[in-house]
Amino acid sequence: MTRRLALVAKKVGVSEATVSRVLNGKPGVSETTRQSVLSALDVLGYERPTQLRGERARLVGLVLPELQNPIFPAFAEVIGGSLAQQGLTPVLCTQTRGGVSEADYVELLLQQQVSGVIFAGGLFAQADAPHEHYRQLAERKIPVVLVNAPIEGLDFPCVSCDDIAAVEQAWRHLSSLGHERVGLVIGPEDHIPSRRKLTAARAAAAAGGTELPEEFVERSMFSLEGGQAAAGRLWDRGVTGVICASDPLALGAIRAARRRQLTVPADVSVLGFDDSAFMNCTEPPLSTVRQPIEAMGRAAVDLLCAQIQGAQASPGELLFEPELVVRGSTAPPSSA
Repeated sequence: MTRRLALVAKKVGVSEATVSRVLNGKPGVSETTRQSVLSALDVLGYERPTQLRGERARLVGLVLPELQNPIFPAFAEVIGGSLAQQGLTPVLCTQTRGGVSEADYVELLLQQQVSGVIFAGGLFAQADAPHEHYRQLAERKIPVVLVNAPIEGLDFPCVSCDDIAAVEQAWRHLSSLGHERVGLVIGPEDHIPSRRKLTAARAAAAAGGTELPEEFVERSMFSLEGGQAAAGRLWDRGVTGVICASDPLALGAIRAARRRQLTVPADVSVLGFDDSAFMNCTEPPLSTVRQPIEAMGRAAVDLLCAQIQGAQASPGELLFEPELVVRGSTAPPSSA
């Protein structure tokens, strides 16, 4: 007990006597300090006293599919900072291949009596993936916010970057440079944002009086290696410009071009998506479509906090406008 008091007191920055008063339900402690002590108990893995277990922890699960793609650490930084400003403690849950599953993380978060969960990417974005753990959260009335794809049949609020606007901007840019053979590298067939990007690309091609042939569309896992393999097939089919569904995919497309002795952007052009960290430092600097991460992350926290405070969740999707960022990886095709 003494060790527990000492660790919690150190974590919160208060005296052991203050921690003891909170644990024993005695007066003389501010509500802010009380909540900080309870959050510290949760974070350190200690059980709350019996009389306090009925309260939800001031913890919020932040579930990410990975950290290798720099867009997810960027979201974590914005969302984590915004949660802290609201007096909430983020619990980062990152999936690893062969490690803890998303459903297992949800079970762990429920055991910790979290106040809510934010999913920034994950199985909810895949139509054919198991979604039972999301339904479990809904049944228990745990506040949830999704980032970048809604779940059909569940009324969770969602904030998304407008995939249609993003592809329209990218397509217009390559078309204005003179590219007529434009390809697309997107995620798996059941990935909802990728479906939207494909629909938008077909519409953009039709608006320009052409079409997007099936052989100009490649699907891939979201990795540099996946992008290299997918884009390599497109380069071999004579595509001169590629729109990729993420920046790592775009970096893979540049690598594939170099392996074929093609120069970017003199011979072929590459456009990414996200404008994640250091994309202005690549060689060449990557042209990409920027997600408004700061605005999206803050909106996700605002939606979650409103639910935590008892407001009725507003189902539906908030769409945020992307921004085309032109750098050195796009130029007129060599034949133009």
